[in-house]
Amino acid sequence: MPEIKDKYDGLVIGGGIAGMQASLDLAEQGYSVLLVEREPSIGGIMVGLNKVFPTLDCSSCICTPRMAETSHHKNISIMTYTDVNKVEQAGKGFKVSLTQKPRYLVAKDCTGCRMCELACPVDVPHEFEYGLGARRAIYIPHANAIPQVAVLDVDHCTFCGKCEKVCPTKCIDFTQQAEDKVVEAGAVIVASGLKITPMDAKKEYGGDKLINVMNPLGMERVQSSNGPYGRVLRPSDGKIPKKIAYVQCAGSRDETIGIPYCSRVCCMYALKQALLLTHYIHGVEVTIYYMDIRAFGKGYEQFYRRVEDEGVRMVKGKVAKLEENADHDPIVHVEMLEEGGKFVKERYDLVVLSQGLVPAWKSNGALPIKVGEDGFFLSAQPKVAPTTTHIDGIYIAGVSAGPKDIPDAIVEGGSAAMQAANYIEHTRGRAAVAAQ
Repeated sequence: MPEIKDKYDGLVIGGGIAGMQASLDLAEQGYSVLLVEREPSIGGIMVGLNKVFPTLDCSSCICTPRMAETSHHKNISIMTYTDVNKVEQAGKGFKVSLTQKPRYLVAKDCTGCRMCELACPVDVPHEFEYGLGARRAIYIPHANAIPQVAVLDVDHCTFCGKCEKVCPTKCIDFTQQAEDKVVEAGAVIVASGLKITPMDAKKEYGGDKLINVMNPLGMERVQSSNGPYGRVLRPSDGKIPKKIAYVQCAGSRDETIGIPYCSRVCCMYALKQALLLTHYIHGVEVTIYYMDIRAFGKGYEQFYRRVEDEGVRMVKGKVAKLEENADHDPIVHVEMLEEGGKFVKERYDLVVLSQGLVPAWKSNGALPIKVGEDGFFLSAQPKVAPTTTHIDGIYIAGVSAGPKDIPDAIVEGGSAAMQAANYIEHTRGRAAVAAQ
């Protein structure tokens, strides 16, 4: 990894698909870019997805080449496992305070050999697999991680020293401390990404206590060939589920959990997963309970019709409650909206909650830009220039500005890079940039 300098033309917060696109577009114009990511690897949510809708292309096949291009670009420096503490205006540029968390090893000496991981005796639920798989207390974040550098989780480490003994480069350092750094940037792009609403947000749906009620990102990993199981199995007993239900608007359009807005992508990812389930499991029955289907993008309506034609059952109904029987089979209580509001209950092997999108990062005053009531950063001109903010020189992209799909996030990343380049050019001039 390149040495981190004190001055950059642009600083990008977030290493997901929007942040990588913004970094690449800015770097390709000759500007120096610092990409800051709070997780141990760049790639964001997209690198863990199975397929993308509506084309069903491999998500990782799209994302990982962009990760590699970002990491190898001569004008891009990357700081992973780093928090942004404060962004302050300094003249026409910005001063950014950062804290790089300790990996408890010397990153430049780590070869990613995984010898430490193999030697570690501690198993921990894996965050990348949404708790469905396991990792060690010292681990590489995932197979496609960039950088391929281990992280030691001191909260679960027993300090047995086995990782230190087998490390071929002797890079383990249990005394490592967090490092603070202040950098100057000509412009800042915020692409801090998303997370999904918590499983326990709605108590009527089990409050994350029902073992065979899954979150959608967990289903993405289960459907992936490199996922925790290698095939679709239900968590409680490892059996192949033959009857699966999706509950739409399980984390959106619901004022009782403080998320009244539509998250836009939930219908489409549920349709995608449902279609793939019919391909992966012979004879599976998949039901989607919905209030409205919102297929808003190019080819999305045609994809919706394809899913219906391939046998996925679409039921217009509002799920009131989820519970389970003695065999941990989920029981769905639903109001049938097209049958006069009749209440029915039905047993399934597995239920997936189509949870909504919320901001991954709440800046809590770290950024001088405005935040909406929903927690997303506000655009100054949402209709004509959605990546602009009320502070010249700070731009927003991707889900940091509101729920959206991958194509829209990529487009906004490019738009934010264009806005940032214009700002740098007009405030500092090409000569000042070239002289760095």
